[in-house]
Order: sequence, then structure tokens, then C-alpha cells
Amino acid sequence: MWVALPLAGLILGWTIRWLYAKFQLSSSEQRAERLKRDAVKDAEALQKELLVETKDQLLRERNEQERELRERRTELQKLERRLLQKEENLENKLAAVERQQQAFVDRERKIAEQEEELSHQEARWREELERVSGLTSDDAKKIIMSSLEDEARHDAQGIINKIEQEAQVTADKKARDILVTTIQRMASEVNAEVTVASVTLPNDEMKGRIIGREGRNIRTLETLTGVDIIIDDTPEAVVVSCFDPVRKEIARRSLERLISDGRIHPTRIEEVVQKVTQDLSQIIYEEGEKVLYELGIHHMKPDGIRGLGRLLYRTSYGQNVLAHSKEVAVFAGMIAAEVGADREIAKRGGLLHDIGKGIESEGDSNHVELGVELAKRMNEDESVINGIAAHHGDVPHSCVESVIVQIADALSASRPGARRETLDNYIKRLQSLEQIAEGYDGVDKAFAIQAGRELRIMVNHEKVSDNEAKEIAKEIARKIEQQLRYPGRIKVTMIRETRITEYAR
Repeated sequence: MWVALPLAGLILGWTIRWLYAKFQLSSSEQRAERLKRDAVKDAEALQKELLVETKDQLLRERNEQERELRERRTELQKLERRLLQKEENLENKLAAVERQQQAFVDRERKIAEQEEELSHQEARWREELERVSGLTSDDAKKIIMSSLEDEARHDAQGIINKIEQEAQVTADKKARDILVTTIQRMASEVNAEVTVASVTLPNDEMKGRIIGREGRNIRTLETLTGVDIIIDDTPEAVVVSCFDPVRKEIARRSLERLISDGRIHPTRIEEVVQKVTQDLSQIIYEEGEKVLYELGIHHMKPDGIRGLGRLLYRTSYGQNVLAHSKEVAVFAGMIAAEVGADREIAKRGGLLHDIGKGIESEGDSNHVELGVELAKRMNEDESVINGIAAHHGDVPHSCVESVIVQIADALSASRPGARRETLDNYIKRLQSLEQIAEGYDGVDKAFAIQAGRELRIMVNHEKVSDNEAKEIAKEIARKIEQQLRYPGRIKVTMIRETRITEYAR
């Protein structure tokens, strides 16, 4: 009995679960059937809606196409009308052209007939003119051509003279404007008085140490540097004298170092001179590079840079040659910019025009020849080489930049304060100028004016004719060139006039 109860409970529970599952299944099937019916209804409604929308869309598209067809048909009709109108216009124009062509043919025929008639009349007139004048047509033509040629030559010569005079006036004015503008734009220092190179001593006892035992120290220093050291009664100073300014600078610096160091003997002198020489070589190279950098000039070979640096210790009439070369380069660049020439060539030629003065040479070549040789070794431009060779007028100018270099050199050398001249030399030069002129027969009086840059000569008109005055002026200029040394150029002006004086009593 106890076994039957659990079995009966199990059967009862299983039955209940089966019934519940069957009920659930029946409910799910009903719900699925209902969902199916709803889906079918929704699909049918959606289908109807899509069909309506499709029909509307098709209707709109058909209406749009019909409208476009109407517009295209209208446009084609307009185009057809325009083409018909253009065709009518072309036909009208073609007819007009044909009429004009026919009229042109008729006109040409009339012109040909008139030309033929004129040629016959011309022949008759020529025969009549030849009969009346007694000249053939060739003879008359020659006479007329000769007359016209003479008249044309006369008019052309007058025009040429007028153009030359106007060009001369304009060129002179333009040249003055360019030179004045260039000088005004250049602000250079006035040249200072060049003094004798001297070395200051701390006391007079140092003179004995410089001389050394039996003069061995001073002899060693003079031998190594190639200078003359003058020790006299000047208190606390010795003088260094040498034609070569670079050697003089080496000796001066070496003396200053030896005096500062205190050790003065031949071995120490040799060491110091060697060290100063090396330092000065470096300074010379740096000065050359500095000038090139300031002027904006590039691609210069080391020989040229060293040559420029050595110009720092060269002077000409008291004017520092490196400063002068730099000034000439600036002037040349300004003038080249004004006249439309090559600025770089002009600046380079201006900077290198005196580089021969910085070259050591044992030959008898002048600084122009040395500069030309160095420029050729450096493969400089032919215009630059010509600027160096022609800046003193030794050779002809081959380009406008060469002429500019010569002008810039004259500007730098002749500006006020550029070159130094002592009062005694200045007075002697003026007197020499006047004496040269007064040495010629027929010269009444000579006056050196404008600081010796012009010589005005008064001649006796009874003794000297105009042609003789010209010859005397040339001879005086030639004699000045041979006998005197002077910067720039000297203008010789010969004045010959007739003065008649009468008294009314």
C-alpha cells in the first residue's frame, strides 16, 4: 500500500503536466494562427499602398516626360525658324557679294582703261617736255636727284649737328648728376696725416737692451725683418723705417711684444718675429675676406684675398690703398646702377684695380701689369681685367664697366681730403706749374688755380697766334706729365685775347 501511493502520485503529476502542456500548445497554435492572419492582412494593406504609390509615381513621370517633350518640340520649332531665317540672310548676302564682285570687276576694267590712257598721255607729255627743254628724261632725272641729294645732305648735316649738340649737353648734365649723386651717397673719412712708425719705450734703459751686447739684438731684428731701427736722442721711443710697410708693421709689432715680454735676445727675437709674421699673415687674409663680405663680392681665390689684405698697409699720397679700393668699388657699383651697366663686374673691377700694389715682385713691372697678371691667374672676367689694365689709360677700354672703374678711381682720388700733401710740396707744385708755363716765349702770365688742378695761361696775342697757342698748350701739358708727380689730372687753359684801348679827350 505504501508503494502504491507514491506511484499513484507520480502518475497523477505526470498527467497534470501533460494536460498543462497540451493546453499551452493549443494556446500557442491559436496565437500563431492569429499572428499569421494579422501578418497577411498587413501585407495585403502594404501591397495595396505600394500599388497606389507606384501608380502615382508612374503618372507623375509620364506627365513630366510629356512636359519635356512639349518643351523640346517648341525649342526645335524655334531652332528651325532661326535656321530658315539664317539661310535667307546668307542667300541675300551671297547675292550682295556677287553684285559687289561684279562692280569691282567693272571698276578694275575702267581703271585699266584709264591707266592705259594716262600712260599714252605721259608718253606724249614726256616727248613734249624733252622737245621744249632739250634734255632727255635720264638727264632731267640726274639733275633732280643731284639737287635733292645736296639738299638732303645739307638738312641731314644740320640735324646731325643739332642732335650732337643736344646729346652733348644732355650727356654732360646726366654725367654731372650721376657723379654728384654718387659722391653725395658716399660718406668716407677724410685722410689723416701719416706719421713715422715709432715704438714707445717704458724707459730709456730699454734702448740699451734693444741694442744688446755689441749690437747683436738690433742686428738680429733688422736682419729678420728687413727694416732700419733708428735709436737716437728721442726720449722713450725708437723709430722703425722701411720702404715695405708690411715689414715695418712686423718689426713694430715684434718690438712691442719684446718690450712687453722683457726677454730680448737673438733666439727670443727670432721666435717673436716668426710668430708675428704668422699672425700678420692671418690678419691680412681676414682683412681681405672682410672687404669682400662688406661689398658682397664672392668667389675670390686666396691669392686675390691676400693681395687685398696687403693693401691695408699700403698708402698712396697718404691715402690707404685698401680703403681707396673699397671706395672705388662702391663708386663703380653706384655709377653702374645709374647707367644700366653690370654692377658686379664694375664693383669687382673697382676693388681689384690697384691690387698690383699688394703684390711682392722683384721685377720692374708696375702695379697695373702685376694686377693684370694676378687677375688672369685667378681667371677673372675679361671686363674686370680690362678695368685693371685701363684705369690709368695705358690700354683702350673694351667695355663700359672699364670706363666706370676709371671714373670711380678718379672720384676717390680727387675728392677733398682723400690724399695728403704737405704745405711745402703743395706750394712747390704750384710754383713748378707756373714756372713751366712761363718758360715759353709769348706767355705773359700763368696762374695755378683750384688747388693746382687747373693752370690758366695768358699769352700775348701779338706774339702767339691761335694755332701756336694750341701747340703751346699741348707742349705744356706734356711737360707737366714728364716733370711733375700729382694725383688726378691738371687742366691747361690757354687764353689769348685782343685788347684795344683808346681815350676820348
